[in-house]
Amino acid sequence: MNIEIWITYLSATFIYSVIPGSGTINTINNGMVYGFSKSLISIIGLQLGLAFYIILIGMGLGVLVSQSLMAFIVIKWVGVAYLIWLGIQKFQETTTINSTDILVETSEWKLFRKAVFVNLTNPKTVIFFAALLPQFLDATSSHYLQIIQMGATTIIVDTCVMLIYVILAAKLAYYIRSPMVLKRLNRIFGTMFIGCGALLASAKA
Repeated sequence: MNIEIWITYLSATFIYSVIPGSGTINTINNGMVYGFSKSLISIIGLQLGLAFYIILIGMGLGVLVSQSLMAFIVIKWVGVAYLIWLGIQKFQETTTINSTDILVETSEWKLFRKAVFVNLTNPKTVIFFAALLPQFLDATSSHYLQIIQMGATTIIVDTCVMLIYVILAAKLAYYIRSPMVLKRLNRIFGTMFIGCGALLASAKA
């Protein structure tokens, strides 16, 4: 992959990562509620879900999934149900923060598992990459090497973007003390998760 093509792909994947979606909402929520250190595992989870789809597309299965109405419908509605469930959970969540630390108790494994599932149940991810990656492939070069290059670029860019989001969110959390404010934030994030589910429900193959 020559440098001009790579820079173009880098720009495309940066835009994809910056545009808010369910993964972004999950990251910001974790940063505000659990802090920077504990939220890192969720970013790794998001990248694992992303890597799965990149590998899927690299193996040629991504195009099949993107063109299969049944596969799209199944993944879509699982994703819709999961995002709405996350939204309901946020509405019911009670969060407390003291002056020095974040007191919400949860396991890193739970955050990791949740993040992986957020990306795995987003069929727009596989549609996006199934449409994007082939446009940058050079038929005269190694197919798998190019997929590895683009996959690594995507994961590095998305990780950096999510790190920025979680750092900003974690810093903002230290200025939040009122239980009423936290309750409102939970409802805002709950609404955003449900909104993502509604948008996903309207998506067409």
